[in-house]
Amino acid sequence: MRSTTCVLLLATFFLYVGCDNWQEWWTYDGISGPGYWGLMNPQWNMCSKGRRQSPINVEPDKLLFDPFLRHIHLDKHKVSGMLHNTGQSLVFRVDKDTKQHVNISGGPLAYRYQFEEIYIHYGIENRQGSEHHIQGYSFPGEIQLYGFNKELYHNMSEAQHKAQGIVAISLMVQIGDTPNPELRIITSTFNKVQYKGASTPIKHLSLRSLLPDTEHFMTYEGSTTHPGCWETTVWVILNKPIYITKHELYALRKLMQGSEDAPKAPLGNNARPLQPLHHRTVRTNINFQNTQNNNCPSMYKEMYYKGNNANKWSPVDVKEVGTLQFSLH
Repeated sequence: MRSTTCVLLLATFFLYVGCDNWQEWWTYDGISGPGYWGLMNPQWNMCSKGRRQSPINVEPDKLLFDPFLRHIHLDKHKVSGMLHNTGQSLVFRVDKDTKQHVNISGGPLAYRYQFEEIYIHYGIENRQGSEHHIQGYSFPGEIQLYGFNKELYHNMSEAQHKAQGIVAISLMVQIGDTPNPELRIITSTFNKVQYKGASTPIKHLSLRSLLPDTEHFMTYEGSTTHPGCWETTVWVILNKPIYITKHELYALRKLMQGSEDAPKAPLGNNARPLQPLHHRTVRTNINFQNTQNNNCPSMYKEMYYKGNNANKWSPVDVKEVGTLQFSLH
């Protein structure tokens, strides 16, 4: 009986929404939440049927060291664009008339990718917010830089449906007293996008400066974490967070899903649930064997996520890095 009722509710909801409004009406909870994305639009069926979905929980003891992974490279050009409150997320999109695009290359990528947009995911409470987890641990937030394969495809709309079409660079966001200076360019505009549909310009943002100071990362084949969950995404999860202050996070948590007249709920908690790995390999350029043998002591400082001796994974207060540490034991 519950199943029949649910189907009737879905049918009524989709009839009300209409085909043209799918992009506007999906959410992160309830009858339009992640569990129903695959039913809302036939083009989004991978959200429910896919076997290479994102986000995932990264398990350090299952990482595969790949000595052929190169460093990630982003062009130094600065970008300008618009920051949007879509009602589901906070999204930055680069200006379409930009003459100098930022290319993303290296790492696991066989092609050059053109930066297109940033998605910001965060929690209403500090204990959750990031879409990807590290050994079950969720950071307060996660910033994702998306780009499309410019060598094979013309734009993001085409590339998201094609093999090796998209790259997504994941930056975990941790609370700290010294914020990322480039992130301040974004956080200083939060009061201008408090409600759904609001937009504000952001000028001269350096993506390279937004990245944390590390050359180490984890990578796997996955999907976009928003509809339609296209399994064309190469994920690169950097092995060090960037920092946001409590004050900036407070301003972020004041953003709302709805309009000023009907603000609805806070915009936060906009993370898709974890997806099964389904035997996929998560590779890394961190050589744990050399690190453990102390053959490369400088690399140890790059291990930003770590478990304690009881084999229970939890945050560690390390002032040099100010976050979780990461290593294999």
